[in-house]
Amino acid sequence: VQLVESGGGFVQAGGSLRLSCAASGMVFSAFSMAWFRQAPGKAREMVAVISRGSNTNYGGSVKGRFTISRDNAKNIVFLQMNSLKPEDTAVYYCHSYVRRDYWGQGTQVTVSS
Repeated sequence: VQLVESGGGFVQAGGSLRLSCAASGMVFSAFSMAWFRQAPGKAREMVAVISRGSNTNYGGSVKGRFTISRDNAKNIVFLQMNSLKPEDTAVYYCHSYVRRDYWGQGTQVTVSS
């Protein structure tokens, strides 16, 4: 299984970014996918998860601002991030559990005030 994130960058507060995670080596449509993030000095936290049936769940701090979605035809999961805040600054990781945990390499998101 390989997960490759893209789309991170630098944005001002109030701006938007869309992250993508391309998956390979797995039957993508059969598994839940998730986004986590880790800020410096803090524990990794769940941001959003989407089930194989496209049911979604979000961490409390991003509800109403972030949207997770998936394209099973292209094996990609997205994270649309709107109304970004400086506290959203972190490395964002794509995750799936396929007999064990798999993580992408991470993509940096920096939000300036």
